[in-house]
Amino acid sequence: MNNQWFSKIAVWLVVALVLFTVFKQFDRVSAAGGQIAYSDFLEEVRAKRIKSVVLQENGGGATEIIAITTDDKRLRSTATYLDRGLVGDLLASGVKFDVKAREEPSLIMSLLVSWGPMLLLIGVWVYFMRQMQGGGGKGGAFSFGKSRARMLDESNNTVTFADVAGCDEAKEEVKELVDFLRDPQKFQKLGGRIPRGVLLVGPPGTGKTLLAKSIAGEAKVPFFTISGSDFVEMFVGVGASRVRDMFEQAKKNAPCIIFIDEIDAVGRHRGAGLGGGNDEREQTLNQMLVEMDGFDTNAGVIVVAATNRPDILDPALLRPGRFDRQVYVTLPDVRGREQILNVHVRKVPVGQDVRADILARGTPGFSGADLANLVNEAALFAARRNGRVVEMQDFEKAKDKIMMGPERKSMIMPEEERRNTAYHEAGRALVARLLPKTDPVRKVPISPRGRALGVTMQLPEGDRYSMDKTRMLDTISVLFGGRIAEEVFMNQMTTGASNDFERATAIARDMVTRYGMTDELGPVVYAENEGEVFLGRSITKTTHMSEETMQKVDKQIRKIIDEQYALARKLIEDNQDKMHAMAKALLEWETIDAEQIEEIMAGKEPSPPKDWTPSVNRAGGGDPKPPVKPDGAPAAV
Repeated sequence: MNNQWFSKIAVWLVVALVLFTVFKQFDRVSAAGGQIAYSDFLEEVRAKRIKSVVLQENGGGATEIIAITTDDKRLRSTATYLDRGLVGDLLASGVKFDVKAREEPSLIMSLLVSWGPMLLLIGVWVYFMRQMQGGGGKGGAFSFGKSRARMLDESNNTVTFADVAGCDEAKEEVKELVDFLRDPQKFQKLGGRIPRGVLLVGPPGTGKTLLAKSIAGEAKVPFFTISGSDFVEMFVGVGASRVRDMFEQAKKNAPCIIFIDEIDAVGRHRGAGLGGGNDEREQTLNQMLVEMDGFDTNAGVIVVAATNRPDILDPALLRPGRFDRQVYVTLPDVRGREQILNVHVRKVPVGQDVRADILARGTPGFSGADLANLVNEAALFAARRNGRVVEMQDFEKAKDKIMMGPERKSMIMPEEERRNTAYHEAGRALVARLLPKTDPVRKVPISPRGRALGVTMQLPEGDRYSMDKTRMLDTISVLFGGRIAEEVFMNQMTTGASNDFERATAIARDMVTRYGMTDELGPVVYAENEGEVFLGRSITKTTHMSEETMQKVDKQIRKIIDEQYALARKLIEDNQDKMHAMAKALLEWETIDAEQIEEIMAGKEPSPPKDWTPSVNRAGGGDPKPPVKPDGAPAAV
């Protein structure tokens, strides 16, 4: 008997038992009507108000009396076995009476009364056990082992390759899967088999989930989607049961695609924790390994998984036969960003001046999700000014907001704080402009944005995939420009440069310990791999450097920082007139663009920036002690 029929029969048995109990209760209530005391019954007999009587012995030795009065009323009473003169009284009073034998309960009723509760308990126990095991459960409280995968068919999955942009190589890799799903015989004739699994690897927001959905949309096959965390539950064995149920459902709908998002939640290295292989996650992983290995033929079922941490996945999961191929979905280049912007721009009304190629060049390092957010923020800016279309200025504002943080227009800064911030950012901008291998300065605002009191926004001229030694040294010099300007022109040191120092020190340390960019230590890696997150390894962390080597590393880091600090200080001290002009422009307009910086460096009087409007971030009336104090947030990002 299958689980479905068993559950139906158990439910109907429970319903029948409840109805039987209710009817018996009502029968007792109705039968108890007209009950009188035995003494009252005898009074009625002596008064000759009883027409007929039926006597029936019950199980306890007493006699049940059912009497009909002269006015046809029904009375009930009970006589004990001690009253032997009852028959004589009835005869003396002329009452007709009949005697019935005691009713014996039927065999079925006896068995039901004696064994019914026990059988019911056993049935309920078996029912719950059946519901909890296997891939069981059709919903309800005990459907732990049922798969949580949502199925999308071609009617509600309209995503195709046309909706995916910026990852042409990844699309080429997965197009073969579409051909497999559409016409498997084409490949099977030559002895080829359908790939069992495809692992999509890449940073967050690059479109891994969208790419997997587009495979199913192109092939017109069912698409099961589930997160890696949906397998893990508080009960041991539930995750493995869900894996079995998911693959059983997939086989029934083959050919199809199973998409497991964030597979690192369940696919981490076994033995990494302290569970000893008995924890829920490892059991789930073991079941997934067995299902994907193909002990039974999973024809037409392709497992597509996505993760941004392939380094922590179990090696058994990555071998061919389980995940036959790995597809890297990287951050888009300038052409890819333009394609992605064109896809998202189609969904909003844009002005004639919007150019996706310019926006793509100005958004290096943006992922697909970042670009979608850019278009959305631009649409929100256009809606705030009641515009009919989204114009280029809206995109520029959205880009500034994403890169530099939201502008805090209502924050009132003291004049001294504004002057300090102006010289700080001017110092950074000047050093960035004078050194050869630095990114061009696009904008310098001193209005508070996010956690920073001011920002020097640099944008690279193109996509950069590696850094050379000179560029890293120049970057350190730019980071020191803010603090040096504070010392030279304001005669003080503030906490605003703390973030600059952290970044500069980190770059110098990486140059020495990771990239081998010093002659004294040579091309040797001294840095620890700090990406490990496993408990067992972090407890037994060891260092691979002697004390003497650590002193040498510290000495080289100090040497790099001192040299770049001195270089930046010389540049600022030699160009004090330009520093004063830049700080004056910042204090007046609060924002200068690349055009104003070029005019200042050429010794010209700078012109006001485009779309400049006076701000309220000033201390009213030049009061040196305004009521609002700024926080100690970093002054530069």
